[in-house]
Amino acid sequence: MDATNLLPTIGIYGGTFDPIHYGHLRMAEELVDVIGLQRVIFVPSGAPRLRAAPVAAKMARSEMVRLAIQGNDRFTVDEREINRPGISTTIESLREFRAEFGPRVALCFIIGTDAFLKIDQWHEWRALFHLCHFVIVSRPAVDDRFICSGDIEPEWTQRRIVSADDLKLQPAGYIFAPRTSRLEISASQIRDLAGSGKSLRYLLPEVVTDYIRLNSLYIEKA
Repeated sequence: MDATNLLPTIGIYGGTFDPIHYGHLRMAEELVDVIGLQRVIFVPSGAPRLRAAPVAAKMARSEMVRLAIQGNDRFTVDEREINRPGISTTIESLREFRAEFGPRVALCFIIGTDAFLKIDQWHEWRALFHLCHFVIVSRPAVDDRFICSGDIEPEWTQRRIVSADDLKLQPAGYIFAPRTSRLEISASQIRDLAGSGKSLRYLLPEVVTDYIRLNSLYIEKA
């Protein structure tokens, strides 16, 4: 493979990050090395269309991401979705990223297995394949041997690749499912622990724990 023809790769990692934790961070760190990403852009969602509203406020979730990734020059945070009024849609953000980075950059959209299996419910979902690659990572409690069905199955069959190097051959259109560490950590678990005043140690960066405690996040108001 001629390295001079390979495209630079950028990871786009969207999510509520309510809160961000070591499961998110370790997986993103491994993808940088597995794929050779120049950087990973964390994109906290504003008002998701297909899931319940986040518990923490928009700016609190963005600030927790910023605190969690400080000191890692391969990670950045992007606030376009939390600054956008109304419902957040991935297609709108990816169109903006594509316009900003141009056609000669491979955009790798990082998504959990459970979310990808519902991709056909996303707004203009087929158009997403013209804007980015999908990098599917297993989430805790999700079987690695997941089976695509319906309209998703032919996309999976046609677009799946087994080598990370192939992602650098074109700017969008492939599906790659690498193996990464699966830390059995969930944001809901952290919210429950925080709400009951229990220890959050070793689940997320201490600076994020401090922010949660200082701002009394996830404490039910009487």
